Parts: sequence; C-alpha cells; structure tokens
Amino acid sequence: MRMDFGLPEIPCMVSVIAEFLYCGVKMVSSKHRISFEKRQFLVGSLALGLTLTTGLATGASAQSVAFKQAVAVAAAKDKDVLEFYKARDFLPIWTSTTDTDRRRAFIEAAAKSGDHALPRGYYDAQELKKSFQQISSAKALGYLEVQTTQKFLLYAQHIQSGILEPRKLDRELDIVTPRKDRQKILEAFAKSNPRAFIRALPPQHPDYARLMKEKVRLEKVLGQGGWGPKIGRKSLKPGQKSKHVAVMRARLTAMGYKRLGMSNEFDEDLQKTVALFQADHGLNEDGVAGSATIDAMNVSAQKRLEQVIVGLERQRWLNKPRGKRHIFVNQADFRVFIVDDGRVTFNSRVVVGKETRFRTPEFSHEMTHMVINPTWHIPKSIARNEYLPMLKKNRNALARLGFNMFDATGRQIDSTKLDYSRYSAKNFPFDLKQPPSTRNALGLVKFMFPNRHNIYLHDTPTKNLFTRDLRAYSHGCVRVQKPFEFAYALLSPQSSNPKKEFQDVLAAGEEAQVDLVKPVPIHLAYHTAWVTPQGRSNFRKDTYGRDKKVFSWLQKSGVVLRAVQG
Repeated sequence: MRMDFGLPEIPCMVSVIAEFLYCGVKMVSSKHRISFEKRQFLVGSLALGLTLTTGLATGASAQSVAFKQAVAVAAAKDKDVLEFYKARDFLPIWTSTTDTDRRRAFIEAAAKSGDHALPRGYYDAQELKKSFQQISSAKALGYLEVQTTQKFLLYAQHIQSGILEPRKLDRELDIVTPRKDRQKILEAFAKSNPRAFIRALPPQHPDYARLMKEKVRLEKVLGQGGWGPKIGRKSLKPGQKSKHVAVMRARLTAMGYKRLGMSNEFDEDLQKTVALFQADHGLNEDGVAGSATIDAMNVSAQKRLEQVIVGLERQRWLNKPRGKRHIFVNQADFRVFIVDDGRVTFNSRVVVGKETRFRTPEFSHEMTHMVINPTWHIPKSIARNEYLPMLKKNRNALARLGFNMFDATGRQIDSTKLDYSRYSAKNFPFDLKQPPSTRNALGLVKFMFPNRHNIYLHDTPTKNLFTRDLRAYSHGCVRVQKPFEFAYALLSPQSSNPKKEFQDVLAAGEEAQVDLVKPVPIHLAYHTAWVTPQGRSNFRKDTYGRDKKVFSWLQKSGVVLRAVQG
C-alpha cells in the first residue's frame, strides 16, 4: 500500500540533528580518497547514530526524522540536490500529500518524453508510478524523494539543452550547450505551477515546434509502410514515358506532394512538382530528375525521421538567445542568413570546408569587423602541403599567382631563386602572403569573428562553385556568393549609406578594417532537417556524416524510432 507521510514541523532538537547529518554527509562525501565502501559505511554509521540519538522523537515526528535522514544520505554524493534539500530543511517536493499535482505533472511529462525523442528509460513513467505505489516506510520514501528529483533534473536537462554533450563526442562539434544551474531549476520548480513549468522546458523557438509536428507525420508514414518502392532509374527527363515515372509519381504523392496519378509520362505538371521537391531539398530547381534528385527521392522515411530526431537534439543545443540580430550559417544547406527579429533579411549561397580534411566546425561566436582588400596570410599547413609541391615542379608558380615569400625575420625572399629540393613539409621555413587583388583567394572582403579554429567568412574569385548543389570545397572557411551585399546588410544599422561607405574603402585599394559598432552573434550550425514557416519540410544531404554519428550516439543513450499505426 502506498504511504503518504505528512511531514509536520519537528522540535528544534531534531532540526539540529538534521543539520548535523547534512554536515557529516558532506564531510564524508568530500573525502575523495576514501573508498566507496568505506564512505557508505561511514554515512550509514552516521545515520544509525542519529536514529539512536533521536529516541525522544516518536510517531509522526520519528517518521519525519527517518525521512530527512534518508534524504540526506541519498543525496550525499549529489551536491546540487543536497544543497537544495538543506535549504528547505529536507522537506519534500514529491512525496507529501500536498505534492500530488507535482508528481502527476512529472509522470505525465515522462510518459510523453518519446514525443520529443528523449530516452525515456531514464525517467520511465510506469516505473515512477509503481515506485510511489509501493512505498512502505519513511526511509524508503526519503530515498524515492531524491531519486525522483534526480530523474526530474535529468529530464529537464535532456529536454531543455540536449541529451548529448557534443564537445565530448567530436572536436568538430565545438558547441557549448546551454545547461541550466540544477539547484536553481529545483528552486524555481518548487515555487511554480508544475505543469506550466514543465511545458516551458523545451525550446520555445518555432523551429522546434515545427520539427515536432514533422516527427509525428513521419511516424505515421512509417506506420503505414513508408513511401513505397524506390525509383529504379538514375535519371528521368520531362517528355519521357517509363514505368519508373509512374513509381516517381506514387512516391512523391506518398511524401505529401499533390496527387499525381499513375501516368507513366513525365509531363509539365510532374516537372513542376519535381522542381518543388528540388527546392525542398536544396537542389537546383530545373524540374529534371537527375541522379542527385532521384537519390534524394529514394531516401527512406525512416532516414528522414532520423534526421528530424537529430534536428530536435540540435535545436536543444541551440536553446539560448541567438541574438535579436544574428548570422546563421547552415553548413548542410550551404547558406548564410542574417536574421532580424526572427525574420530573414539576407541570405546567400556559401561554400564550406571539404568533406575530408577541412570540414567546417560548428560553434557560436560574435562577428566584430570586416577587412576590405584583405591580405591572405597562407596557413603553414597549406603552404607546406599544397604550395611547396607546386614550387618543386615550377619555382615560378608563386610569382604567377602574385604571392610573396618571407623568411623568419620578415624579410621578403625572391621565390624564383630557391632550390626547393632541399625542403619538405617538415622543414619548409617560409611564410607566404597574397596581397590585395581581384585574384586574392579571400576575394575583396573577409568577415571576422576571431576564434580558435581560425574560421571566417570571405569573398572568393572562384565563383563557379556556387552553381553546384553540394558546395564543400574550401579549407574550412566559409566563402560567400554575395559578399558585397552581405557587407552592406551588416553595415546598415550603423550607416545611412552602407554601400557608398563600403565602396569608398574598396576603391582605395589598401587593406582596411571596418569595425561593426555592435558585434553580431554568429552561429555556424549543421541542420539537415527543418520545416519552413510556410510548412514545407526541408531536408539536406548529410555531407559530413555528422547526422549519422549523432543519431548513433542518441540510440546508445536510449532514443528509439517509433512507427505509429493509423
């Protein structure tokens, strides 16, 4: 039978004993050199001594003491929880007769944790309910009190700021998750309406809510068997007649595009739908079902659901103020955006780091300035591994590119007169620089947010790469297709004529730094799944393979895919 203990006020002597218990547990738990077994023995001995000492307490008072002892012992190794209960004289928030609403609110939230793709095994609703029904003593109730608090804190952390710690998993994921102070969470929860508090825990950004709806939709698609047979051709063109066209029609219809019938002719109506699909998947919108388009159409509903689940986790990693005005680089979409008050006011195609050695990392920072007519200081790794082999073949290679060479003292060297057979990637001692020009690899402007990765955004003379669907060709920095327009947009809050101000500096031909009066937060992210405000589901290829890794880590944490019938 479940026992609800009303915990009345106890005499001053018992309060002193409870404080003594806390101090003793804290002292014991701080002895890191003591073995776990000895620590538990000392804590148990302290609790036993207090039980004997409080022989004067009887009935409900004795139950109160036993409960408080159990809470202190159970929380002994969790500093935040221990401090929280100490501050409230070890009184409960879950297990008294007045805590019914709080218990029910958490159990209901735990039961729905799968809706957020959380690993509900850590805070299983049925297990929680069963635990409260089987309590038989004040001591057991005290232990349950602490266990429930710890499960709630884990739930709050998972749903608020993510299940994983990205920085511990991959050095490319340099993301500081917005973890909240555990003790402050408990203090606020204890004073709040429990249901309202729990409802406010997940990210409130509209991107999260829209992904939640997409998750529900895809779970129903899985429950109905997916999107049907895959398209068995590498390409299909308007005007063609083929059984594979009929398969494509059926698949697009199942995905939620308009009802396209079962004709085997690739007509104009189908071409428009293919172009719409291409727009939703970051492909050039020509209406021709080439290999990239058909590959995207053949991705299973399960894979798309996995992307959405990873997307929800990534949204939790970003559950913090992004900035009233901020820059958002979506590497998976190969685009940069300026967002003002939640509205996109600028966007451009970008090129990001190569898929192999030079993947662009994920992190947040602040853009502080731009450099117009920049000099390119070639990183030593590029100089040694890429330009030295060119010089070994042709000592005039750098001169043709307009590069300058300098020794360790800063003295300029004539690169056409050196014997490069003497040098290797290990001992090449020279610095290379490319002065401002239209041929400069950084183009005519770079956008700076000084960071340990040495990543920045910049112009480029290599414009042809922006026409491609997949744009991963740089050494890690982000090349912007519309750099001048990007500069004008950044300068607009501080200039009445940003275009003229920029062009005047550019025309001078000399390297010049232009500071942003107010630094702009910038987030370099990697989102392969999102839903637009108009309700269009968008997916991108997992170019860097990061989604695959993140989903694997989520699965190891207990996240499962669901297929909903009906």
